[in-house]
Amino acid sequence: MAGFNKMGCILTAFLGFMFLQLCSATRYYDWVLKETNFTRLCSTKSILTVNGGFPGPTIQVHKGETIYVNVRNQGLYGVTIHWHGVKQPRNPWSDGPENITQCPIQAGSNFTYEVVFSSEEGTLWWHAHSDWTRATVHGAMVVLPAAGTTYPFATPYAQQTIILASWFKADVMEVINSALATGADPNTSDAFTINGQPGDLYSCSKASTYRLLVDYGKTYMLRIINAIMNEEQFFAIANHNLTVVTQDASYIKPITTPYIMITPGQTMDVLVTTNQPRSHYYMASTAYNDGDVPYHNGTTTAILQYRGNYSTPSTTPLPNLPIHNDTTAADNFTARVKSLASKAHPISVPTNITTRIYMTVSINERICANASCAGPNNNAIAASLNNISFETPSIDVLQAYYRGINGVFQGNFPSNPPLFYNFTGEVVNSTKYPTFGTKVKFLKYGEGVEIIFQGTNLVAPENHPMHLHGFSFYLVGTGYGNFNKTTSPKTYNLVDPPEANTIGVPKNGWATIRFVADNPGVWFMHCHLERHASWGMDTVFIVRNGNTKESKLRPPPAHMPPCSKS
Repeated sequence: MAGFNKMGCILTAFLGFMFLQLCSATRYYDWVLKETNFTRLCSTKSILTVNGGFPGPTIQVHKGETIYVNVRNQGLYGVTIHWHGVKQPRNPWSDGPENITQCPIQAGSNFTYEVVFSSEEGTLWWHAHSDWTRATVHGAMVVLPAAGTTYPFATPYAQQTIILASWFKADVMEVINSALATGADPNTSDAFTINGQPGDLYSCSKASTYRLLVDYGKTYMLRIINAIMNEEQFFAIANHNLTVVTQDASYIKPITTPYIMITPGQTMDVLVTTNQPRSHYYMASTAYNDGDVPYHNGTTTAILQYRGNYSTPSTTPLPNLPIHNDTTAADNFTARVKSLASKAHPISVPTNITTRIYMTVSINERICANASCAGPNNNAIAASLNNISFETPSIDVLQAYYRGINGVFQGNFPSNPPLFYNFTGEVVNSTKYPTFGTKVKFLKYGEGVEIIFQGTNLVAPENHPMHLHGFSFYLVGTGYGNFNKTTSPKTYNLVDPPEANTIGVPKNGWATIRFVADNPGVWFMHCHLERHASWGMDTVFIVRNGNTKESKLRPPPAHMPPCSKS
């Protein structure tokens, strides 16, 4: 049965939903990273957790607040925590990606994060940002409207987070370490979960299926997070429509739909009205996979259970989810997402673009000596942006930039790919093999930036959910095939494009984002399919300081986790 959380400062168990209570104070959290035994799919294993939970604790704040989270690492190896979608103005020191803005919190030590919320309003999430530890180290962040304000829609009766995640029978660190050692694709997960439980359709799981109790005739808000490692997801509730009202903690024009498609890293707030006969209904999620790549093809379920006097149904209806490769269904949903762009929630799409980056997004191969690897052509699988496969340094980029440490990174990430060709058609062998390095892109403070992500047909094309730290941005255009600099911009939506921190680049297609580089510091950008990030589909932006105190990077806190080679 669902465990419930009253929104605000007081935690309580009541009804299974979070009820709104306005309460504002500086919040301090004390988290312990530790190994904890969990039983799923007929077997027991030890996983890394925060405070013993899977998923971990929910953070609740009001818009514009700041919180402090002390993380004590009692686990077996170094870990960092990232506050996904929180812009952290001038404060990359607490952003979290390992060896990008900090070195890991080593076992037996601690670090206190200062998490600065600004314009975000809605649902975000936190997760480990070290190797694949985010598989079990993650949780929700609920950002309520600022005190004295409310939602741009009728306040829901109650609300609950719904976290989609992956479950591996094997140790997740062994899964990725083995894949990187052999050059092969990592093994897929053994299940998907909803709020930590696989659901009725998996072995040994029916007794613990997550249940959400609801009253008839009410409107509930489900705060949905895709924390799954390597698959985009379809999600639906049998016989119930969903009304999507936010994406990535930004309000959108309400979309009423029988299903959603949500990529790893994305969050969506969804209103559900309980207007069906009192009974049990499955909520379910399954993969959307448009590439010829391994994926987990199971379906995770939870039960929407009405209160009242009725006979338990002999069968529980499942929603009609699109099939796994239904690109039309995925596109039909994402094309409807547009910013609310109201007077109370305005947007500001940059039109004065001074830096334009054309960035190819590719799966590649790394040549192995004596054809000794287990990937394509006996090589190792790699990935790249503009044909550069990112190598994570041993000293974090932020420290190197701030302290002027040479030899950690190169500031010459290119604004264009090394070769222009039919990216979505032919495969050019010279671009199959990337260069490797720690290359970053410098941006001037305050400039308008446009990034055109161009998918390629190399090795294994598929949708790529690209995530940028430190910013939200506007998705002004998408399309299939090669971006055309003359005709493609004519299709841009500059009126009400969605504001996001994670967007999908279509398979063999393109997507254009815009933002203002108004957050000085070091900010990671990467594909949120975890295997792609592990293969090098990453880069770093460094936004230089502006001319005022408010436009300069803050100094570091008194204590940062030390780097092993610093």
